[in-house]
Amino acid sequence: MTAQPEHPDASQFNPPMRTLAELREALSTWGFPGDRQEFEQELDAIDLDDLTRVREITQAYRHRILMRYDPAAMATLARPTSDVEAELRRRLSEAGAAR
Repeated sequence: MTAQPEHPDASQFNPPMRTLAELREALSTWGFPGDRQEFEQELDAIDLDDLTRVREITQAYRHRILMRYDPAAMATLARPTSDVEAELRRRLSEAGAAR
């Protein structure tokens, strides 16, 4: 059996992700299943001279790792669709009433 990494306290969790190599390692260890492969596919699909796009992709995947260990973020992702729909209807109704 392979040892699994301990899940750190979200308030203190911050693996090294300053380089592409560190980000790749973090995705392999701490990312959502499939994140590392999706990251590589996205990078393969762009021109690496487009530094703005490279930055956008790397920032998105860094955020995914940090979000995975944020209890509030994960609770939001776990909300049922019906709850989200009800909240959106309520907010739209309140915004319409405020006009």
